[in-house]
Amino acid sequence: MASSGGLSLVRRAVDAVRRTPRWQKRLVVFTVGLGTVTYACQDNQVLQISDGKTGKKKVVILGTGWAGASFLRNIDTSLYDVHVVSPRNYFMFTPLLPSVTCGTVEPRSIVEPIRNIVRKRGGAFRFWEAECFKIDPTSKKIHCRAGDGTNVDGNGDFVVDYDYLVVTVGAKPNTFNTPGVVENCHFLKEVEDAQKIRKSVMKCFEKASLPNLTEEERKKNVHFVVIGGGPTGVEFAAELHDFVNEDLAKLYPDVKKYVNISVIEAGDHILTMFDKRITHFAEDKFKREGIDLKTNFKVVKVSDKTITMTNPATGEIAVPYGLAVWSTGIGTRPIIMDFMKQVGQANRRVLATDEWLRVNGCDNVYALGDCATITQRKVMEDVDAIFRVADKDNSGTLTVKKIKNVLGDIYQRYPQVELYLKTNQMKNFHDLLKDKESEELNIEEFKKALAQVDSQVKMLPATAQVAAQEGAYLADCFNRMNTCEDNPEGPLRIRGAGRHRFKPFRYRHLGQFAPLGGEQTAAQLPGDWVHVGHSTQWLWYSVYASKQFSWRTRMLVVTDWGRRFIFGRDSSSL
Repeated sequence: MASSGGLSLVRRAVDAVRRTPRWQKRLVVFTVGLGTVTYACQDNQVLQISDGKTGKKKVVILGTGWAGASFLRNIDTSLYDVHVVSPRNYFMFTPLLPSVTCGTVEPRSIVEPIRNIVRKRGGAFRFWEAECFKIDPTSKKIHCRAGDGTNVDGNGDFVVDYDYLVVTVGAKPNTFNTPGVVENCHFLKEVEDAQKIRKSVMKCFEKASLPNLTEEERKKNVHFVVIGGGPTGVEFAAELHDFVNEDLAKLYPDVKKYVNISVIEAGDHILTMFDKRITHFAEDKFKREGIDLKTNFKVVKVSDKTITMTNPATGEIAVPYGLAVWSTGIGTRPIIMDFMKQVGQANRRVLATDEWLRVNGCDNVYALGDCATITQRKVMEDVDAIFRVADKDNSGTLTVKKIKNVLGDIYQRYPQVELYLKTNQMKNFHDLLKDKESEELNIEEFKKALAQVDSQVKMLPATAQVAAQEGAYLADCFNRMNTCEDNPEGPLRIRGAGRHRFKPFRYRHLGQFAPLGGEQTAAQLPGDWVHVGHSTQWLWYSVYASKQFSWRTRMLVVTDWGRRFIFGRDSSSL
């Protein structure tokens, strides 16, 4: 029997490798091999502690999420006195949190201590594990509180002054004030959340295995409900389905038939931010695999035993459950709400910044990541001025050649407009611009088309990709602040003389993934490239391994994946 089991494991591993395209095998091997050499050869630098008397400008960073860690990773710490305040002393690779809930990846494999990140870069640095509860932009101070009392009064409060403040505190789960959610649902924002879910899943199976339970009680215990059909909720449901069918079904054969996984979505479809082809594939796959997909259902109350939801067709219904995971979007943290009131941004969901990530209404304060959004300038504010310069004789018409130049100027200032214009109202105009450079066209017709853009251009999504790019951009601005003061590189100012100091932040979308379970992943990459299948799953492995913050975590994650391929997921309640 032991020999047979060993052969079965080997066959599974061989089959998995055999199905993998050759170029992806080479990519994974190259990633792991290079990582091993690099990690083995890295130096043993000692972290330099700042004494606060360096004479440099003090940059204080609030938070160690994607935006804060990316900024810290890229800023030149020899130019500034860098201080970090955060309730956690590590960076977490959030896209792999759903994998932690089912034991596919271990928690420590996706976290990197903040002091490690700075140590490898050199320069002086200070970190305090505490939570900022008040920002005072007038006196340029932040008020913080440590978890354990450490000062004379024993309450752990202290104050930090700053020259530049970078706010990257992220967001909290949005419950929409639904009764019972906080008390009875799990969230999936932190490592601790994933660990609690993992323990709860195993607890549900153990409870369902107890003797003297009715069939209804067993069904209730292993009814897993995911509220929210976004990427996080869908990926968790897929991970849980794989965990149950590939591992727990062998350990709990009597319980397997009672397991039910439900995904509740208030909208018409899941994964609405993806291409419709991916949305339909995911919905069909979930239905084939027995995952109960409930769209157009709104959860109105959660108790310790049932979830109450409403639907226009069925009305209000109550469903018993064993475990519920709430994943319906993000909300505003209290510190951000208070800060917005101070700077005249009350009644907003997140902080408003300009295109250089500066908080509107105060000086030397920057906001990045999920706690902020870039205020999109109205296109028409600049278009009139641009056309006036081009139409010097006030004829009301321009040649096609000049129109192209004008559009190029607009695209430079508003790159997000180009895609919209080429696929919507301006498509016909772009057809007119082909091979007719001497023909004259009416300016007002272009203005009418452009006027519709202001209401259509969307805000940037609250994703790790956006936050990481914002952090890297702002760090680059800080590194070249003195150079760009003397030689500004930004666009010409529409109002006033000269140029802006820096080029404005421009988000570059690199694509997105949606793991759907069964070693299948949906990928939507730039250029309208959409693919779903096993090969895309290996592309997902390669990309997520390469995006880890250090070679240590990269090697740990790849090792966890290999362990799961050979031995399966661990079912202990640790």
